[in-house]
Amino acid sequence: MAKNDKLKTASVLSFNRHLDPSDGRMSAVNWGDIAQGAGNKAIVIQEKSVRGTISNRPKNSKEVDPAYIDAAVNKANLQTVDVAALPQGKDTVAVSFTLRVLPNVGQPSACNDVAFAERLDAVVSGYQAENKFTELASRYAVNLANGRFLWRNRIGAENVSVSVARIVDGKAAETLNFDALNNRLNQAAVHQDQQAELKKLADWLQVGLNGDEHVLLKVTGFARLGEGQEVYPSQELILDTSNSKGAKSKTLYSFENKEAGMHSQKIGNALRTIDTWYPNAEKPIAVEPYGSVTSEGKAYRQPKEKKDFYSLFDAWVNEGKAPDLEQQHYVMAVLVRGGVFGESDK
Repeated sequence: MAKNDKLKTASVLSFNRHLDPSDGRMSAVNWGDIAQGAGNKAIVIQEKSVRGTISNRPKNSKEVDPAYIDAAVNKANLQTVDVAALPQGKDTVAVSFTLRVLPNVGQPSACNDVAFAERLDAVVSGYQAENKFTELASRYAVNLANGRFLWRNRIGAENVSVSVARIVDGKAAETLNFDALNNRLNQAAVHQDQQAELKKLADWLQVGLNGDEHVLLKVTGFARLGEGQEVYPSQELILDTSNSKGAKSKTLYSFENKEAGMHSQKIGNALRTIDTWYPNAEKPIAVEPYGSVTSEGKAYRQPKEKKDFYSLFDAWVNEGKAPDLEQQHYVMAVLVRGGVFGESDK
């Protein structure tokens, strides 16, 4: 096919994710014992009933009347919430998960257009031959080393450590350790004293993405918060609110026996927070087709600027217009993320 022959994107097009984390289990340990691992002291989610006070913003002039405020304050605002905390005698939360690194990046799990699939394969193969996923592997490694996957549990911790073990035949063949607080969240780099360990970790990720070897990692992050301090599992999204009256106002994610945990999706979001290639970038954001950051209500990759995934991907595959190298990294990172990207005929 000639370079200028334009194709249409397949209407059925989807990709599996290639960084595949498990859910994270949360346990309690002492900082002095982390060399022995996460231990088996599970953090159990409990219910707590509290009496809240009025704090919402007034909606109209009636609600700023002193008599209305006094009456509202005297009404009990009873709530039931889930909480999780370290037990007395344990000062550190451990979050453990496994991470599979899968090959065949850019190979669709579903595609209904043979010509498009062939052109896509040529694009991905060309990128892989030139880059070997080196840049992406390095950035994913940084987010393991800096403990980003701990999310709120990382904030304000006295010490944070990350252990990454490569699992072979069901056993840890080699283990790397990182001082997470030495590695800043707003930089795609790691502390110079840990460059050798980071290079080793990036190599593991790279050979997995390239399909050279099977790669399974066991990752454990430790955050020293203090005895009895609250910890932060994932919060559940309650879709059925039809019987919400009297229901819990906060439900936390748990395994069997109410053991606290973190969603694999939340861990995956942390690992793919590597996009510093969007326009006027000031910090890494998660790799998303529109560069969306829901907590800010903003999309950093607008289609009008032709920096969103679809504009870059279609031009590269359909028209043979390769973007600059940084945007190539971004497009491939979206394919590592996976998703459904077909173009509707309507």
